Amino acid sequence: MGAIGIIGGSGLDDPAILKQPEVKSVTTPYGEPSSPVTCGEIGGVQVAILARHGKKHTIYPSAVNYRANVWALKDLGCTHILASSACGSLREAIEPGHLVFPDQFIDRTTKRESTFYERDRVCHIPMGEPFCPQLRQLAIESAANLRIEHHNAGTVVTIEGPRFSTKAESHLFRSWGCDIINMTTIPEVTLAREAGLCYTTIAMSTDYDCWHETEEDVTIEMILEIMRKNAENVIRIMVETIPKIRFTECSCREYIKTAVIGG
Repeated sequence: MGAIGIIGGSGLDDPAILKQPEVKSVTTPYGEPSSPVTCGEIGGVQVAILARHGKKHTIYPSAVNYRANVWALKDLGCTHILASSACGSLREAIEPGHLVFPDQFIDRTTKRESTFYERDRVCHIPMGEPFCPQLRQLAIESAANLRIEHHNAGTVVTIEGPRFSTKAESHLFRSWGCDIINMTTIPEVTLAREAGLCYTTIAMSTDYDCWHETEEDVTIEMILEIMRKNAENVIRIMVETIPKIRFTECSCREYIKTAVIGG
């Protein structure tokens, strides 16, 4: 039986939630992860919690060592990753405070190390369905059971950041059919697939980006306030979901077996 990795799970390392907590420092071939990993149990299941931006949120999105983060969780025996992420809404129906379970992404990043296979071998990992369908469905069911406002699907566009979008960019992404926008899903989700891990994310809408003419311009103060109000819902969903995860075979963990050329 494996463990569940949690990325960006601020608040889940509360001793009231996490049983028998133990902080572990992990070194990987790709350097240090963003933070030490807090390990313990939630609902009788082993979990490993990693702060994507560091314990004090000091690492900006492009500087996150995504490879080290994913490698560290795999090295600790994780077979699944539940991630959380703040996002901007590109749709009227996705209001600030709503949660979204994206099923597709568009990659607009340019500076990030996006593969574990740099030399001697090339990995063409399939990403037609980038988020684990089984893990996504469990999280969606948990949100429904808890009566938390959410959206079952959506396309997330990940931008480089750390700046926010211009209005022209925001309208462009809307014209592409994107529903939400963030700065961290890529390359986290693709690296998880290369590592043979099931991965899904819970995206929390904090604002209407800047396309919404009747809304205020986005500020970090606005985002932090909504995040404080809604982080509890993400924690509730994770706590509800984790005991339901079944450590059975999944196509997410099979793709890598036929994706590598060379070596």
